[in-house]
Amino acid sequence: MSAVVAALRIARRTAWRSRGRSALIMVMIGLPVLVITTLLTLTETMSVTPREGLTAELGAADVRLIQTPAGTELRQQPGGASWRTDGEKTAPRTAAEVTALLGPGARLVPFDTGVLRLGGERVEALETDLRDPLTRGMLTLSEGRLPAAGEVAVTPALGLRPGDLLRPSGAAPLTVTGVVEHPHLPSLKRVVGPDIPVETPDGLWSPREYGTGWLADTPKPVTWADVPALNKAGLSVTSRVTLTDPAGAPVRASALGARQAVGLGAMVIMVVLETVLLAGPAFAVGLRRRRRELAGIAAQGGSARHLRTIVLADGLVLGGTATLVATALGIGAGTLGAPIVARWGGWVGPPEVPWPQVLGVAALGLVTGLVAALVPAVQAARQDTATVLAGRAPATADRPGWPLAGAVLVLAGLGATVVARRQADSMWVSASAVPILLGLVALTPWLIGRTGRPAARLWLPLRVSVRDAVRHRSRTASAVAAVMAVTATVVAVGIGTHSAYADQRAAYTSARPTGMLAIWGGSMGDATWDRVRAEAARLLPGVPLTSGHQVRDAQGHRYALRYIVRWSGIRTRRSVVVGDRDLLRLLQGRDDPRAAAALASGKAVVFDAAAVRNGRLALRAGSTGGPPRKLEVPAVVATPADEYQGGALLPRALVEKAGFSTVERQLYAMHRLPADSTLRRDLAKVTYRVSVASEEGYRNLPEPGLWGWLAGALVLVVGGTLAATRLASADMGPERAAMSAVGAPPRTLRAVVAGQALYISGLGALVGLAAGTVTGVALSRPMTTHGAGDPATIAVPWPFVIAVVVGLPVLATAAALVTQVRTPVARRLV
Repeated sequence: MSAVVAALRIARRTAWRSRGRSALIMVMIGLPVLVITTLLTLTETMSVTPREGLTAELGAADVRLIQTPAGTELRQQPGGASWRTDGEKTAPRTAAEVTALLGPGARLVPFDTGVLRLGGERVEALETDLRDPLTRGMLTLSEGRLPAAGEVAVTPALGLRPGDLLRPSGAAPLTVTGVVEHPHLPSLKRVVGPDIPVETPDGLWSPREYGTGWLADTPKPVTWADVPALNKAGLSVTSRVTLTDPAGAPVRASALGARQAVGLGAMVIMVVLETVLLAGPAFAVGLRRRRRELAGIAAQGGSARHLRTIVLADGLVLGGTATLVATALGIGAGTLGAPIVARWGGWVGPPEVPWPQVLGVAALGLVTGLVAALVPAVQAARQDTATVLAGRAPATADRPGWPLAGAVLVLAGLGATVVARRQADSMWVSASAVPILLGLVALTPWLIGRTGRPAARLWLPLRVSVRDAVRHRSRTASAVAAVMAVTATVVAVGIGTHSAYADQRAAYTSARPTGMLAIWGGSMGDATWDRVRAEAARLLPGVPLTSGHQVRDAQGHRYALRYIVRWSGIRTRRSVVVGDRDLLRLLQGRDDPRAAAALASGKAVVFDAAAVRNGRLALRAGSTGGPPRKLEVPAVVATPADEYQGGALLPRALVEKAGFSTVERQLYAMHRLPADSTLRRDLAKVTYRVSVASEEGYRNLPEPGLWGWLAGALVLVVGGTLAATRLASADMGPERAAMSAVGAPPRTLRAVVAGQALYISGLGALVGLAAGTVTGVALSRPMTTHGAGDPATIAVPWPFVIAVVVGLPVLATAAALVTQVRTPVARRLV
């Protein structure tokens, strides 16, 4: 034990003496710990459980009830909720009826949630009396006073202050009397008042969302046994008791499956490998500078075990200190950063730290420090004491077993990649990349040795740089391997992600061209449809509306005509429309005489060539009320308006010939609705059985996270390269002194140092490009295939790859070139 304590004291003293090197090692080890701990704490703090959000939702009430839309049948259970919207129509419940359902003594506070229209902008709105005790805790007053009739309070995100005026569309102005804050949503834009003109937003209803309801103080708790009766009465229930003491067996954490275990293991290996490779050169610096000190200890009786313990103590002290500081900073950053991040969107709850995960990351950082110091520790134990004390450089020799082991690992990884790419989960490909990277790390010294001979043809400063790197390959290999691992990871992620984006872009399909507006009517009479059509024409003045027709059988059951086709490898169900030449012109974006003639002759016009076989289109007619039918109709293939567009258009005569009737229940127009359009809501006032859809085309952009990976690679590649370059510059002191003595100018000395940076980053980037391309191509298959027979999509993001493989080495070289290089002073032994 005394030897260990002495080693720790020596390590602490050495770390303090070499503060620059120690800080570099601590940053390399602590940075991953800091980032992961911050993300874990941030995620945990920004995850608000139903219990934590109880006060913001219920205030001081016992239960929150929301009136469901007419015809909605809701069923809530401890595991979730289900509902359908085609049930029996019932009148909304009154406050007296709800009070009777809750029992004598219940007190209700009404509320209405929706949106408030302020010109072209819509903000969240809550109509309730915040002065009532039942609303206490839902919103906290931070400035001014709570609103009364004709007044409102606003959240800070709206940027208003007491005394300002709000002017809702079509309503009297409202005076702002206070600023209120949501306990968990600092970015929320909400207006609250007892009598504000709340509108229900467009879209599908879901429980605990927008709607009219009540906060209730009940004489007895509302349990799960009471929920079915309230659901049957058309009420969605959120009860304090059901959230704080839910029914049913407790949920047990599932065991870690094989997939998760393999993925976690691969991630841990990659993090440890990268950190060790980055911190390794700095530990090597420490060993080189302490060779005489360690040799002196060995000369005084220190054993090889003692020398290993002293160097490992460096890793323990620096790794432990870095982990401790990084963990504390990560917890603090995650806790303090959650409210800041939430201001841009998201929830924030009470500060929470996931201690098991955080302690696991801290242990990983400590192990990383020890592993990074392991190779220098072994080298210290094997050094020749007499050679070091005599001032001669210790001889280094390649280990013939390392290249063989590396080649075996690379081949094994390639074989595993071939097998893994056939799996449905991309995680197996990521796991198979680990032995490839480990094998390349073992092969790196051999690869460096092979680059010595071509260096004879290089420019003098580059020749000196390459030969020095080859001569000190144990130092160079760690830095090259670090750059290689970063480049391989980033290139693989880039190819896989971009391939997935390209596949999604190719798989996007629609039955309508971009910019088309569709208005569909459901089950309604002719008179109701006439009112819908007239209202649509009034709301869209000057917009030509083209008719589409609904298919019915003799009993009046609605039918949908569909066919199946494979689009970009995915089985896709297409719905066909029924209409005339005007609708065909909209779908094609032009006049097509051939397609129009085929439609007039009673043939279907199809935009999916694969769906037409021998001039026939197979259709399936489905209905919720009538029996299904199969049809086969004559068809021709035509070109649609957009390349991603599919579907088919049938003439009315063809549908009626098959025994169906048609009736106009659809309207189409090439028209884009403005952002503040009220068309959906205005048509819903005529009948709720009307739907409005706008085709916007493919909206997703190429993966923006790729450039985040590039930023991370920039830090690691440039930082690791510069650290290794400074080490090389220190080791090349005698050579640079000799060059200076024979008249080499300072720019030549800088060129030698920059050559080291170019060699390290360039060789690492080239090897990483090869490894990353193999893994990226393999990743593209599970990420882009959709069943047997579907070919993989492989897309290389060339600007991104060039920026990583060429741009980062050039940037690292430029940074080394502008670094000031001091001319060393050679000492002469007399």
